Amino acid sequence: MSAPGRPKGEDRSAQHAGNPMSGPAPTGQADGAPARRPALWPWLALALAIILVDQWTKVYFDSALQYGERINLLPIFDFTLLYNRGAAFSFLSTAGGWQRWLFTALGVGAAVFILWLLHRNRGQFRFCLALSMILGGALGNVIDRTQHGHVIDFLLFYWRDWYYPAFNVADIGIVCGAILLVLDEILRARSAQKKG
Repeated sequence: MSAPGRPKGEDRSAQHAGNPMSGPAPTGQADGAPARRPALWPWLALALAIILVDQWTKVYFDSALQYGERINLLPIFDFTLLYNRGAAFSFLSTAGGWQRWLFTALGVGAAVFILWLLHRNRGQFRFCLALSMILGGALGNVIDRTQHGHVIDFLLFYWRDWYYPAFNVADIGIVCGAILLVLDEILRARSAQKKG
């Protein structure tokens, strides 16, 4: 969805301010020179870094702990080793095995869509930072599902008899990226209101 056209005299960057689907804003080069698009590789490098840290920590805890074992670090936090065959909060974890391929396909589809958004909006820092974190997290969990048939979780927070579902570095990337997407949209809306 593209922003509507504007008269030639207006600032072209305003067309892109509130619409991440319209592509990156021009970089301000001299008139007549083609606008140079920001590089895509830093965002891909960030996603790759999340994947590498995620996979390294999962391999470590999968080899260092027995399934269900817990190592207490704080009154509210343990390292543990749990396997999740479902989605977030163990959704569909008890299904017959088909969910492995469903969530793998969803993860791959989301990754392709995110790559397209990154390509189109690579000059928007907050938006691309959020997408890169989600991309790294999604692919980290896709690797688990294809390799093991489940996602390896090892971070466990709790309070007395209440337990937050165990999670991993990939989940952190997805959640932080989602929060940043919401923040980015709020800031865009406020900026559009001020300009209006």
